[in-house]
Amino acid sequence: MPRKKSTKKIKKEKKESNVVSGTRKRSVAKATIKAGTGIVRINQKPINLFNKFQQFNLMEPLIIAEQIIKDKIKEIDIYVIVKGGGVESQIDASRLAIARALVRFTQNQELRNAFLKYDRFLLVADTRYKEMCKPGDSKARKKRQKSYR
Repeated sequence: MPRKKSTKKIKKEKKESNVVSGTRKRSVAKATIKAGTGIVRINQKPINLFNKFQQFNLMEPLIIAEQIIKDKIKEIDIYVIVKGGGVESQIDASRLAIARALVRFTQNQELRNAFLKYDRFLLVADTRYKEMCKPGDSKARKKRQKSYR
């Protein structure tokens, strides 16, 4: 005899979170932002473990947001997962994802305008990438030399 399926529905409490992506060259970063205690991690690694220049790049959107939305920045957790590309392009992709996530989560037009005024690439992806090699050549632009001697 087959069993009857239970008709009870289990309610799961879902915290409001947003997932936003950012790209740079071959790197793709996905930032998840939700209410929390002010933690920012990139690939499960806190920002303060990166070198100073990378920290400055990653902290730019957070510093600008802190000036505009004040104490609310300490009530937000941001988790970023980055794949592909090199180290610097991963940092730039993460920076873009963090800025986009902050704008979407807060839905603050003043914050969006501040990002655009400071650096347009905080919200708009830089679409440049390495040019492909042409068939039969060693590099994208360099041609083979000919010698007629």
